[in-house]
Amino acid sequence: MQHKGIIIYYSYGGNTKQIANMIKEQTNFELLELTPKVPYTTNYQQLVDDEEEKMNTKEIIEINDIDIEFNDYDKIIIGTPVWWYSMSPVIRSFLEKKNLPNKKVDIFITNGGWLGHTVEDFEEYLPINSYIDIKFNGNDLETPKEEIKNWIYKLQ
Repeated sequence: MQHKGIIIYYSYGGNTKQIANMIKEQTNFELLELTPKVPYTTNYQQLVDDEEEKMNTKEIIEINDIDIEFNDYDKIIIGTPVWWYSMSPVIRSFLEKKNLPNKKVDIFITNGGWLGHTVEDFEEYLPINSYIDIKFNGNDLETPKEEIKNWIYKLQ
């Protein structure tokens, strides 16, 4: 059965976007890139200094408006990089503000080390159907592409 799906993601450095595009190529689902209203600095150390404390308080930030009817989709996939062992503030803000009623989602999580409590944090907002932990070393993909493709195949 072919699903009508959407891939919702936030990508700071491009790794999460790379995986979102892999999923789109394999599924032909629509893409929705979330962005903060006030863009983050491109200076990574400055970002760390500015955002670390905000992550501890689970600050909700303003994101650019989204005009999508999520009930039109029977498959929703959400992608986030790991920020301080959790989802990015952009994804947290999206989940806080958007109600995805009766939707189980599939999530992909990109990181350079450890998931931390990212999955558990997602589950505070909605039920998860499946997830994949995708490792990068800088911008180099470490998780085998075949493993990612197999996970994507199961989404269809």
